[in-house]
Amino acid sequence: MAAPCAEDPSLERHFKGHRDAVTCVDFSIKTKQLASGSMDSCLMVWHMKPQSRAYRFTGHKDAVTCVNFSPSGQLLASGSRDKTVRLWVPNVKGESTSFRAHTATVRSVHFCSDGQSFVTASDDKTVKVWSTHRQKFLFSLSQHINWVRCAKFSPDGRLIVSASDDKTVKLWDKSSRECVHSYCEHGSFVTYVDFHPSGTCIAAAGMDNTVKVWDVRTHRLLQHYQLHSAAVNALSFHPSGSYLITASSDSTLKILDLMEGRLLYTLHGHQPAGRVTEAFPCDLDSLLGLGLVQLRRGPATTVAFSRTGEYFASGGSDEQVMVWKSNFDVVDHGEVMKVPRPPATLASSAGNLMEFHSYYPGCSAMARSRLTTTSASWVQPEVDFPVPSGRGRSVESVQSQPQEPVSMPQTLTSTLEHIVGQLDILTQLHQKVPASQRGCRLKAPACQMGSAVAVVTSGAWECS
Repeated sequence: MAAPCAEDPSLERHFKGHRDAVTCVDFSIKTKQLASGSMDSCLMVWHMKPQSRAYRFTGHKDAVTCVNFSPSGQLLASGSRDKTVRLWVPNVKGESTSFRAHTATVRSVHFCSDGQSFVTASDDKTVKVWSTHRQKFLFSLSQHINWVRCAKFSPDGRLIVSASDDKTVKLWDKSSRECVHSYCEHGSFVTYVDFHPSGTCIAAAGMDNTVKVWDVRTHRLLQHYQLHSAAVNALSFHPSGSYLITASSDSTLKILDLMEGRLLYTLHGHQPAGRVTEAFPCDLDSLLGLGLVQLRRGPATTVAFSRTGEYFASGGSDEQVMVWKSNFDVVDHGEVMKVPRPPATLASSAGNLMEFHSYYPGCSAMARSRLTTTSASWVQPEVDFPVPSGRGRSVESVQSQPQEPVSMPQTLTSTLEHIVGQLDILTQLHQKVPASQRGCRLKAPACQMGSAVAVVTSGAWECS
């Protein structure tokens, strides 16, 4: 699994070339290329190798709303407000085929893990599945009653999840083409949804400023994050499954530790829309530093981890694409996925946050031993772009140390002892809460062990 190291995420590069807000980003399989789409109707393919020239692909007649590389990296799909989908060969020639996919804006496009098909979502309220090589329409899923913002295949290709302005997230069986379940907990439009790398969970973002995580087998709400002050526009799982990053209209990116249910980083940086610097002939940074000028930061519209998790990219209304180095200590994901999964019954007695850990094949014994309730005094790191490499503030975490191999029975015993200890801690914390604050919720980057869901918020005590 991955664990935060001593360094904060660091800004590696930023790309300028779009002439309007960036709407979407995606890395190729080997992180050699990064694609981005924009309201300027263009698709850019940036090369991660320094001093390499970018490709600008033109062909769409309106805003490009979504991009996705095929699993092999040999094709790049894009969707547009012009109602079409284009499949590009991401090289200097930029050859593409185009077809009219929907009767309204195409909001999302995503390849199946085998590369043989892809799924699209549209403002025409439908989700459609297509064959890749002939661009042949296969079937449509049409139970949403409002615009469909996003649709994704599960890692094994058996399920499809979709998010809609009808405030629901729907889970579909690809073979039967039936809706397996509808998740209705969001209080507003659902803007984005994706599968956890293990395929056992989904996370959805909404205009209600929240991120919710469900188990796709029991359909239970596992975690509910209330960290942003504006709509959450996109999210992305780290390949290890341990971390989730979000992008919001409040201008921030937030990195969440899913194993501990807490906020790790808040990243600021995308500037206001428009070329604000042109209005200031002198040094804008100096004016900002002196407090003579205050700028409202612009929305962060999109974010995505690379396929290896080493990098993540973000885009905003400031027309920029920023590439960050995650600085997580990552072991081989293939080895992580081989770790035996503990029985779910071991975690269920300690509340849903601990239950959440049993759903992750990559949750090792060491990770389970780090299940703690964060205190109200914990302060989230707030990082402004750019972060000097090697000089960032460290995050409150338990450093990984070499451990002797343990057998499975010893691991289970340790886990049970830890769960009992956490229950004692929670009982003591409840007894220490003043009577005047009973019925209040803790609004620090902390885990609140509720009867239904683990809630993470930010701030101080707030009475309901």
